[in-house]
Amino acid sequence: MERVEEIDTGETRILIIEDEKPIADLLKYDLCREGFAVKCAYTGAQGMLGMEEFEPHLVLLDWMLPDFSGVDLLKLLTDNYDIPVIMLTARGAIEDKVYGMSCGADDYITKPFDLREVNIRIRTVLRRFQKTLGLEKREQIRIPDGLIYENERTVVQDGEQVELTPKEFDLLLWMVRHPRQVFTRERLLDAVWGYDYAGDTRTVDIHIQRLRKKLRAGEAIITVFGVGYKYVPEET
Repeated sequence: MERVEEIDTGETRILIIEDEKPIADLLKYDLCREGFAVKCAYTGAQGMLGMEEFEPHLVLLDWMLPDFSGVDLLKLLTDNYDIPVIMLTARGAIEDKVYGMSCGADDYITKPFDLREVNIRIRTVLRRFQKTLGLEKREQIRIPDGLIYENERTVVQDGEQVELTPKEFDLLLWMVRHPRQVFTRERLLDAVWGYDYAGDTRTVDIHIQRLRKKLRAGEAIITVFGVGYKYVPEET
């Protein structure tokens, strides 16, 4: 899929999945004025069809949809597409934010919202995602019983590709690229999720647990009690 080159032109496509048509249309109008190409979907099914036909660079996703739970749809998106997703919802409790972010959301905006804030958050997420995609080319990175192919954003273990969510991959890559350094949960949130992340540090613990279940390399991420985590590679 084509990726963002400049985030301030109509080449950047945004898919809005929102069942309240006035809200979706208002967002579309404002984002089109900002130079984005925008398509609206009013159900989860329309949203999945839009993913195939529109090939967006970013998704604004409502939590409450008539045919899908937005979180269930979020899991489908993060499992099948490597693009950022911003949740857009009236559910503002911290537990909801933590749950949404732990399911793979890149940001979380509560209703009612300011259109200027939406625009800034979209640009911030896209810029962060661009930076991840545009990392300097590197050789493959060896991990216990496997390899990280950074440019392809894939991990292979025992000859088979391991399915990781975008955030799981980003967290693993960050830890592997900074061996033996101890990072607090707050530092990892800043490095992987971005400084404007609205959730709490439990998100880091959840993602570490998932990496430990999926990868033997995850076992090399050591808990430093009272501080955070560090990655200790195998001695060669």
